[in-house]
Amino acid sequence: MLQLDAEALYADLREGVRRLLRPAAAGPTSLVGIWSGGAWLAERLHRDLALAGQHGVISSTLHRDDFGSRGLAAGKLGSDATQLPFDIDGRHIVLVDDVLYTGRTVRAVINELYDFGRPASVTLAVLVDRGGRELPIEAAYAASRIVLAAGQKLTLVRDDTGRFTFAVRERSAAGAAGEGR
Repeated sequence: MLQLDAEALYADLREGVRRLLRPAAAGPTSLVGIWSGGAWLAERLHRDLALAGQHGVISSTLHRDDFGSRGLAAGKLGSDATQLPFDIDGRHIVLVDDVLYTGRTVRAVINELYDFGRPASVTLAVLVDRGGRELPIEAAYAASRIVLAAGQKLTLVRDDTGRFTFAVRERSAAGAAGEGR
């Protein structure tokens, strides 16, 4: 069985993101976490890296290519709506996500991001890259690269103290068509 130490990978991600941050002279840089695991990571990275300003949260819900089959998950849109408490135009954005798989979520998030303005640059950093890309999307930094069977789903879990762990689950037939992690 696959064993991943999410806290150790988080420490690697923190250092990778530190290297991706632009110097202040290059213009403002903000972390934007992809709902939900990426949002948890961005929140903690923002705090641990002692970054100025605020981090953002972005949802892929309204731009997913499978929106017609998935629809709005009950109760999700209100809790995961995009929150970008800064001007996007001209800003360097470091998108943070927990698991990169097909690239479809990242594509949807980039569409959502451009609904708010035109960033100077967008860079992707992920905790785990599990391969299996369907789109030409690659992370500038991945703390780990793994291979999972197509029928498995890797999920980041955050406990009440804010510590991270991973759960590997078998995908249901219904979930396999719409969820790419």
